[in-house]
Amino acid sequence: MHDKKLLVVGELNVDLILNGIKGFPKVGTEIIASQMNLTLGSSSAIFASNIAALGVPTSFCGKIGKDDFGDFVKGKFRERGVISDFLIQDESYQTGLTIVLNYDQDRANVTYCGAMEQLGIEDIPWENLDQFDHLHFSNLFLQPKIRKEIKQLFQKSKAAGLTTSLDLQTDPDGDFDFDYRACLPYVDVFLPNEAEIKGLTGKSSVEDALEELSPFVNVVAVKMGQKGSMLFHQGTIIHEEGFVHDHFVDAIGAGDSFNAGFIHHFLAGKPWSTCLRFANLTGAVNTTAAGGTTAFESLAAFQETTKKLFNVNTANL
Repeated sequence: MHDKKLLVVGELNVDLILNGIKGFPKVGTEIIASQMNLTLGSSSAIFASNIAALGVPTSFCGKIGKDDFGDFVKGKFRERGVISDFLIQDESYQTGLTIVLNYDQDRANVTYCGAMEQLGIEDIPWENLDQFDHLHFSNLFLQPKIRKEIKQLFQKSKAAGLTTSLDLQTDPDGDFDFDYRACLPYVDVFLPNEAEIKGLTGKSSVEDALEELSPFVNVVAVKMGQKGSMLFHQGTIIHEEGFVHDHFVDAIGAGDSFNAGFIHHFLAGKPWSTCLRFANLTGAVNTTAAGGTTAFESLAAFQETTKKLFNVNTANL
């Protein structure tokens, strides 16, 4: 068991994943999917579930409805050992849902936000913050209420002595309206992917985007899919190759699993290159099973996959 304790703040929903879809949806027509899975969804929840499976004591603060999907979320957290003491069930709203249309290594999502939109900074367990060592937040643009106070969330967390991490995720409106100059100085690890960091900065390359962010950031770990990942810290760039394999199922949650691997090693005080390499591995393992959490049923199952499919002993990372 890890000796650092983690608080995850963010959105919660279930994922209804459709695979083997014959064609693309068109208004007025019906198409068929050959597979369907209902899984724990949302960037924050996948991150929390998978980093808990890796051995980090994890608690979650978020909002769900008092409904069947809300009970499903709580049940999945219970199975994975995620502590839900700060989970808020609000009978005024429904639990969020994402319908995922999965096409090989790409997908189309439709999300109903529901209760996740109602999470505000007043819902953070400030009086209990001294129980934790690190705070992680995901998916800013789907949470409009807390979005207005995002700087305060990180500023207060840092003042309480926690380290912090942020994964913006994409902006459905395409605007990336986030004051990174004000907020990122309070974020220890910023975790965008390639498209997100370009969208945020308006730059056409990751290198130019990192240069734009450099006066305001501490550490940036950029997810680049099969190309691996890149880390920027104090003017230095580190690149680690991805883990290529022939056992791809889907990429749902792969970025969140990358985050889980990186923060797991960050909290353990590992070197940056090792954090990146382990994050690449956890992201790759994610893609060997359906949905964002199936490949992380347990630490033993994860380690078995890394040995069997990637010939990697995690004890060496």
